[in-house]
Amino acid sequence: MKKEIFAKRTIEAAQAGIADAFAASNNTELISFAGGFPDAQLFPNDEMGESFRQAFTENSLNVLQYHDNRGYAKLRQILAKRLTADGTNTSADDIILTQGAQQAIDLVARMLINPGDGLVVEAPTYFGALGAFDAYDPTYYEIPMDADGMNMHALQKVLMAHSVKMIYTIPDFQNPTGAVMSLAKRQELIRLANQYDVVVLEDSPYRWLRFSGKQLPTLRSLDTEDRVISLGSFSKILAPGLRLGWATGGQKWIDAIATLKNGADLESPFITMVAVANYLSNNDLDAHLATLRKIYASKKDAMVAALQENLPNGFTVNNPQGGFFVWLQAPAGVDMGQIMKADITPNEGVAYIPSQNLYPSKTVCNAARLNFTGEDIPTIQKGIARLSKALQKYAPVVPAAALS
Repeated sequence: MKKEIFAKRTIEAAQAGIADAFAASNNTELISFAGGFPDAQLFPNDEMGESFRQAFTENSLNVLQYHDNRGYAKLRQILAKRLTADGTNTSADDIILTQGAQQAIDLVARMLINPGDGLVVEAPTYFGALGAFDAYDPTYYEIPMDADGMNMHALQKVLMAHSVKMIYTIPDFQNPTGAVMSLAKRQELIRLANQYDVVVLEDSPYRWLRFSGKQLPTLRSLDTEDRVISLGSFSKILAPGLRLGWATGGQKWIDAIATLKNGADLESPFITMVAVANYLSNNDLDAHLATLRKIYASKKDAMVAALQENLPNGFTVNNPQGGFFVWLQAPAGVDMGQIMKADITPNEGVAYIPSQNLYPSKTVCNAARLNFTGEDIPTIQKGIARLSKALQKYAPVVPAAALS
């Protein structure tokens, strides 16, 4: 076939790096720090199994029939109560349940973004969101990340100079850097969104996985003009195989998302929503989260300690207070994607997400995202030792005079 049959969005999706991350994480011969995989040993298998059994045997609803495209009302009520307790006043009507937060990202982009519309993203950002956004052909504006979140001075300069429809941000344990947006920056972001008439998409799948420090208010709780749509997910706190997330926002947003969901999949799987509601009604989610936080904190500490001890000169790593990832910074000129494909994965059996996939411009190559939740601590330590040894050959040479 001579002419290109695939749409541009299909070609761009293949270049997003999502499939590579899953392939690396599912390759049992690799030590993979690539995908954002939870620890499968922590899935509540017995409790979820009982919850699904109960959905079939004890629920008066026909769980295999079509239902409300906004999702099971009881689960939305339970979730609304938890979000309200977390500081964001929410009713069941403010929520739509989706097939993971990933679908919610896609539906919000479909709702708002026309080709060429301005879209602000953190730089770097979640590559799965870029994969969703690319299908709607936005004009990207990258805002650098500081240790305390998006650089607000750079954001204001972009908003002053360009027409922007939406800001996408991950304020809590940002993917990929692990950074937490400060309260002052959260307040400033809302002020700027109001001033420049911009919608904010707040993606918070890691919010309830804080290991240390003080929990900060959500952007939606600070919203004064119904500009914030907030997303969450059960993938990181229960299990990704459930494929269940949510979007919350004002009624106009939820109504529009529900309309688009009709054209996407009609509704999320009802049996899963009933089972998750049963789990939350009959089990202590807070105790489960406490277990996750304790174990994930120990894994993060092990990875950071191994990196700090073994990384060669010129390489640095941060130490986040929660979430799933640490951010590895390499010296200028080191292409972490190229050396992973040519050397580190084939020779050392280690994989990660190179930074090039985490910028719309794909221009920053000297960094990497490392996941610490998926592997056990001995495997983390072995993988970091291999990675650090391999990186020695890419470290800058320190002149002898500098060592004296």
